[in-house]
Amino acid sequence: MARALMILGTASHVGKSIITAGICRILAEQGYSVAPFKAQNMSLNSWITRDGAEIGISQAVQARAAGVEPIAEMNPILLKPKGDRASQVIILGRIHADKSAGDYYETIHSVMDVVEESYDRLSQDYEFIIIEGAGGAAEINLYDRDIVNIGVARRFKPPIILVGDIERGGVFASLYGTIQLLPEDIKTLIKGIIINKFRGDPALLTPGIEELEKLTGIPILGVLPYTKLGIPSEDSVSIGDKEPADRSVTIAVIR
Repeated sequence: MARALMILGTASHVGKSIITAGICRILAEQGYSVAPFKAQNMSLNSWITRDGAEIGISQAVQARAAGVEPIAEMNPILLKPKGDRASQVIILGRIHADKSAGDYYETIHSVMDVVEESYDRLSQDYEFIIIEGAGGAAEINLYDRDIVNIGVARRFKPPIILVGDIERGGVFASLYGTIQLLPEDIKTLIKGIIINKFRGDPALLTPGIEELEKLTGIPILGVLPYTKLGIPSEDSVSIGDKEPADRSVTIAVIR
């Protein structure tokens, strides 16, 4: 049975995907076999595996970081928004149906079965599974149907690292608020906190770090600097981060 670690965030675009990829790479370089896992992804940016399965592009990037081939079980459920409050539901890399949010949530228990089977298969083939959550972990209006954060954490009980993004400000409030809003059984799984995207002298954060550790009893594992990375993103939140390329674009038409 594989050992697991889960990366949750205070919101979308805090850096969960990149941190997951980084941990995959570190473990792979230490000689372990590692697989990324995200139970459910909502993204229009997808990747086609060698056997034709469609998964979220972040899981493909994470698999490459781990030095393994991307497979459907790494992202068993992919939701591709189509407008009009509907999404194309892709299960294990294959198109299943177009569903509204309401219709999809009515079948959430059968979807969770697919998630568990995918995780179990990975756990037989790899030594470590690095699990990525989605969006903010403390979406209290969705707790009864949140399979990707609460559902996976409850089912597999992995140790959790919570990631907060300081770039937009309010990182201590978002971290503390997220922890306070989480159910008690999930809160006890959080073993550490990472503050991501910091610019400047990390020493300036010391008073806040000490106070947050005192309030929560959870250690701050590290402060990661803001870094521009040429890695594909899956979140619509990140669209505003795109910058024009310095070079011209060549367009070719195949006749």
